[in-house]
Amino acid sequence: MPVLFLLVIGAAAGFLATRLMRVEMGTLQTVLIGIAGALIGGMVIRFLLLAGGAVAGLVGAVLGAMIVIWVVQKLRSKW
Repeated sequence: MPVLFLLVIGAAAGFLATRLMRVEMGTLQTVLIGIAGALIGGMVIRFLLLAGGAVAGLVGAVLGAMIVIWVVQKLRSKW
């Protein structure tokens, strides 16, 4: 996956995930969470569903970003 494509999908996934989970974050944090979600979710979706393409990647990226947000929120609440 080219870096530019990863940034675009990551930004979109991070934006969607933060809106779905009603979390306010900065632009850089949103993109980074989206990229992490794209990596995690993209791999999970491809392994579980054996699906490819941009739609599966975006769905996986959003799910992955939501998981990352949930983990960050849990870690923040412990500190």
